Amino acid sequence: MFEKISSIDLSTNAFFQALIHSNSVLTIALILVLMSSKIYILKLLQQKGKSNKRLKMNIVNNTITILILIGIFNIWADEFHEFAISIAAFVVAIVIATREFIQCFIGFLYIVSSRPFRIGDWIQVGDYYGEVHSIDWAKLTLLEVNIDSYEYTGKTLYVPNSKLITSSIKNLNFLKRYAMHHFTITRDGSVNPFIFLDELYEKAHGYCADFNDVAIRYNQLIENRLDVHIAGPEPHIQVATSDIGDTQLIFTIFCPTERALEIEQCLTGDFMRLWFEQQQLIKQNN
Repeated sequence: MFEKISSIDLSTNAFFQALIHSNSVLTIALILVLMSSKIYILKLLQQKGKSNKRLKMNIVNNTITILILIGIFNIWADEFHEFAISIAAFVVAIVIATREFIQCFIGFLYIVSSRPFRIGDWIQVGDYYGEVHSIDWAKLTLLEVNIDSYEYTGKTLYVPNSKLITSSIKNLNFLKRYAMHHFTITRDGSVNPFIFLDELYEKAHGYCADFNDVAIRYNQLIENRLDVHIAGPEPHIQVATSDIGDTQLIFTIFCPTERALEIEQCLTGDFMRLWFEQQQLIKQNN
């Protein structure tokens, strides 16, 4: 009887020892523990975090992913070593096949180390504009922004990190609050716009009066941060001509982003009214 119990205990111990030393079991256990921890931490952040919640959640996701990769590498280190030796002849082919993934990971390291932008910034990558939603080892997620209307398009862009190495990155974060808005109005050459240019300046200053003090401070903040001089915050109107001889008025307004199109429409309406008034006077005099 005792011999049977002893044999059962030995078999059970041998079974548990085999499980403990099984790389597959350890890998599954590691993933389950870390993923459970991630879910718990994310729930805590969603319940308690009010500021920078998206940034903290992105940090947690990336940290857990890195810990899983490090843990798996440590568990399977011996097997990886043997496997690497056995496929030494195919290293070049593997590198070529995984080139995009390697570039994406290098791009991730570049962004993490240089920090050209943060979560929530408006940036331009190549021809793409958007707000940074998150970044992981493979891709950058952007909430697309129409840079002409300063509005979200509702589309989500997934940019491979490899593109961050080969494309220029522009940080447009100051556009989230204030924009150096440019627009051009083109008419024929029948009216001299200098006649009512001062009135247009008065209208432009009037539309910008309620936020003028804030615009001055924000303009100075941008200049100090970038260490360059930028136009503004006073409205500027330039009279020019097109390639075919038409008259052009080029407006530059430093204003809150959400009011840029509103001010453009108001100034366009004022210009059209003054233009047609002058044109009517010319016809009456003739």
